Amino acid sequence: MGKYYWGVDLGGTKIECAVMQYDDDHCVLRKRLPTEGEKGYQHVLGQIRKLIDLCVQDVGESPQTVGFGTPGTLDPATGTMKNCNSTHLNGQALDKDLESLLGFPVRLANDANCFALAEARLGVVQDIKPDAEVVFGIIMGTGVGSGIVVNGKVLNGCHGIAGEWGHNVLEVNGAPCYCGKQGCVETVMSGKGLERFYREQSDSGDKCSLSLPEIVVLAEQGNGLAQTTLERLHNYFGLAVASIINVLDPDVIVVGGGVGNIDSLYTKGRDAILPHLFNPELNTVLAKPALGDSAGVFGAAMLVK
Repeated sequence: MGKYYWGVDLGGTKIECAVMQYDDDHCVLRKRLPTEGEKGYQHVLGQIRKLIDLCVQDVGESPQTVGFGTPGTLDPATGTMKNCNSTHLNGQALDKDLESLLGFPVRLANDANCFALAEARLGVVQDIKPDAEVVFGIIMGTGVGSGIVVNGKVLNGCHGIAGEWGHNVLEVNGAPCYCGKQGCVETVMSGKGLERFYREQSDSGDKCSLSLPEIVVLAEQGNGLAQTTLERLHNYFGLAVASIINVLDPDVIVVGGGVGNIDSLYTKGRDAILPHLFNPELNTVLAKPALGDSAGVFGAAMLVK
């Protein structure tokens, strides 16, 4: 075994590699290249190979296995990628193609799973509850993704979609989602979903296209519609998160993404969980992430440790 373990975060605009020390989890190298997905699947594979080669030159050691965080899921039934917003990956046998190209084994996990794994083993969970058995990690940003970590390991599930909380129906007959359903958690509580609600409820219509941070500021200043938008978020957050707690009973829920920066989620949003909870009290900790944009690539690396 070498000194290092490796991870790659395969994003829509950039590919990032992190090289970590086995003994203390210190990151000795991070390097990025543009994904350039518009040039096609084979080109992206070439970018990955180029990035790995550059990192090998820098650290003087080749990886034995590399973990990859991906924007979709490897379907256990077909052996190909699915649900990728980087659509050039869909239908591709990414793990087999990478192993053929690179000459060593790879391990793949959804990027939300990598986020949850990193925060559980290296991030905020180690700060607040290091003995946590079950961790649920949420990314609430442009979309909504999530991952489950049990005893330090990612839970993948029978179909490879464990943790796909964002595509459960929350609002019956709500806004259409790209997945084909209506009123998914993602359409209601993503940044885009909250911005759309504010815009549609405004008398100004399309002229009132504010960003989520602008809506939060208006709410703090007493704007009624902005406050209604956040109250709606709190209520739906409570309903959606309660179902997770009733099923998984996690020790910690880590809330990442831009929506996770809204402080009232951890007070009013937390209070909104209780009416829907089977247990008479709420002991699950809601926490902001500690690793920032490092979580994805660190979690990918931890897939092989």
